[in-house]
Amino acid sequence: MHSIGEMGRDSGLGVSALRFYDRAGVLVPARVDPVTGYRWYAPEQLDEARLLARLRQAGMPLADVRLVLAGWAGADSGDTGLVPRLLDGHLRRLERELADARGALSTVRALLEHKESSMTTTTTPTRTARLTVPATEFAAALDAVRFAVGNDPELPVLGGILFDVEGADLHLVATDRYRMAVACAPTEGHAGERVRTTVPTPLADAMRALLADGCEAVLTVDGDAVELETQGRRVAGQGLGEEFPDYRRLTRLPEGRRITLDVPALRRALAGQEGERCALVLTDTVTVAAADDSDGIGAAEGVGAAGDRVGVNPAFLLDALAAGEEMQLEYVGPRAPLVLLRPGTEDAFSLLMPCTLDA
Repeated sequence: MHSIGEMGRDSGLGVSALRFYDRAGVLVPARVDPVTGYRWYAPEQLDEARLLARLRQAGMPLADVRLVLAGWAGADSGDTGLVPRLLDGHLRRLERELADARGALSTVRALLEHKESSMTTTTTPTRTARLTVPATEFAAALDAVRFAVGNDPELPVLGGILFDVEGADLHLVATDRYRMAVACAPTEGHAGERVRTTVPTPLADAMRALLADGCEAVLTVDGDAVELETQGRRVAGQGLGEEFPDYRRLTRLPEGRRITLDVPALRRALAGQEGERCALVLTDTVTVAAADDSDGIGAAEGVGAAGDRVGVNPAFLLDALAAGEEMQLEYVGPRAPLVLLRPGTEDAFSLLMPCTLDA
């Protein structure tokens, strides 16, 4: 017999998914311990679980998955026609959806091209700035956003950190589409227009390595060229040269309900979660529950809690909680990004996209 942990590891479904499929009657364990409720699976169920994982990966609806598994289990009796028909039908549905998506994206591209061609500018805005930044604040800002840098080769512009200079502030921004981090450092010496450039991650990391507490650093942006000089040492390179998303628009959220977090206790609770999703239970405090568990597990005391439930990636939330020991969570709604910030600091925060709590 396979334990639920072994089954999750060997099938690729994960423990939370196996619990969900048990409750849904799709993949019921061969035995459930009457005392502990622990699930055990027969060896022959492993192939069925692997098939289930592939079907869900292909996006097949759960109702069709049930029929495929039933037909697959009945193949020995000669009933072999159902499964191919279901697979062919799902493939045709995916092809139609892909064709519709291609048409919609082609329309969007045409609209964007028309907008770009209709926009004319008589002057080229300046992209030059030379400013002094306290090394301690600059290092803290880099540390606060570094975790959110993307690594998708299809979106190279997200593989860097936006340096946005406006007035006396240097805003640093990073996002991988699922989370976004924004931080700010004070500057001196720049009185010109707003200057933006996206600094590739290796160059940003090299800058961070030069910054020492109590020193000042001189940052120079000249077009796509970026240079940092401090204590007689210098690092320079080229920006990514692509337009970073308008983070100000992305962070324009309605005001939500703020909850003070017990950060050490929340970290401990999140560290014990398996898989890529768990539930936050929001009342006057924030507690953690398994994604498929209706009762919250208290982050501090292990007690149940009832309240709004929102799904998160526990590893992503742990990254965001590294920003400090005193933090607040701002909750707008179950489908809106969660905002994590330090009390009294409005210009440094991170956003975390919620995820679904089903399998």
